[in-house]
Amino acid sequence: MDWELFLSPYKQAIDELKIKLRGYREQYEMCGDHSPIEFVTGRVKPVTSILDKARRKKVPMDRLASDIQDIAGVRVMCQFVGDIYKVIALLKSRRDFQIIEERDYINEKKESGYRSYHLVINYPVQTITGEKIILVEIQVRTLAMNFWATIEHSLNYKYEGRIPKDIKDRLQRAAEAAFLLDEEMSEIRGEIQIAHKHFVLKNSNDKSTP
Repeated sequence: MDWELFLSPYKQAIDELKIKLRGYREQYEMCGDHSPIEFVTGRVKPVTSILDKARRKKVPMDRLASDIQDIAGVRVMCQFVGDIYKVIALLKSRRDFQIIEERDYINEKKESGYRSYHLVINYPVQTITGEKIILVEIQVRTLAMNFWATIEHSLNYKYEGRIPKDIKDRLQRAAEAAFLLDEEMSEIRGEIQIAHKHFVLKNSNDKSTP
């Protein structure tokens, strides 16, 4: 398989979606409003990871594009839990792609403690040979959720998916602590947003002063 050719539309989709989603943040900032989007990242799965997942899920090579949903992945980071659902509403209002699956791991967390909101979309990419529809997974989560998920992912990699029970228990407690932090921050979000506006205004005034 020519991997560079196969992955090219996925890379294009990531680049386009990052620009579109970052555009929301810029629009909120221009209006002086709180942006539900803190920042956006994206990646195309490495070939070794694609092959490993295909082996684990017994996906034949000719069905990689249809059976592996996260070859292209976009991650949207938010400050508050409520922001996640604002971002989901924005995504659902778009007409340039089709949502084919959604999983709310915030209201229904995984057994491990993992929380995030996942969407799988059909995204059209324009290529020299015509339009190509590819699958992209979008994950929307808070900064605290992302910190926990990054640690859990590293431990899963280290222990090859067989994390010792004592560490699993600690991870679950850490997940609850992270969610409690999110809830506490949501309670004082008004104060946080006012403080942020004062900070932005002060920086703007300082830059305009000769």
